[in-house]
Amino acid sequence: MSLKKRYFKSDMKFFSNAAIAFIIASTTALSGCQTGTVLNGGYVADQQSLDLVPEGSSREQALLSLGTPSTTATFDGEVFYYISQRRTRSVAFQKLKVVDQSVLAIYFDKDGVVSRRANYTLQDGKVFDTIGRVTPTGGKELTFLQQMLSGGSAASAARSLFGGGAGGTPQNPSSLR
Repeated sequence: MSLKKRYFKSDMKFFSNAAIAFIIASTTALSGCQTGTVLNGGYVADQQSLDLVPEGSSREQALLSLGTPSTTATFDGEVFYYISQRRTRSVAFQKLKVVDQSVLAIYFDKDGVVSRRANYTLQDGKVFDTIGRVTPTGGKELTFLQQMLSGGSAASAARSLFGGGAGGTPQNPSSLR
């Protein structure tokens, strides 16, 4: 006597439905990961606007034609910087990568007249973070334990909290009544 498993029509229908559900779920999951993202940020100057600001034009004409600059500098003379970046990522949750960067610089002389224009790209310099809001500070950071051992601000806060104040004895609120 041979033992063979028999497949009924209902069993085959279940297997085919399960296979279809698996294919739909896997394609939906994979399509969710393939989100190529391109982010454009900053000022993108067109040639028509640049033609309105030739050398010898005034600061006001540059502001009217190109708009407010991304940032300015006033070291040797005034400079308007118009910054733009294009960043991409091929998969969701991946870190953005800068693929193109353009810095349009409009230099002014002491009289407020455009002396020259320059367009710097990613090949002209290093990538810099235009959105970073972290200011580096001098000194070193200490952990709580290092501050306690060195007598820093955390140590004085702990002494006052646990009663090691100026009198040398802990303050008892019930004794103050």
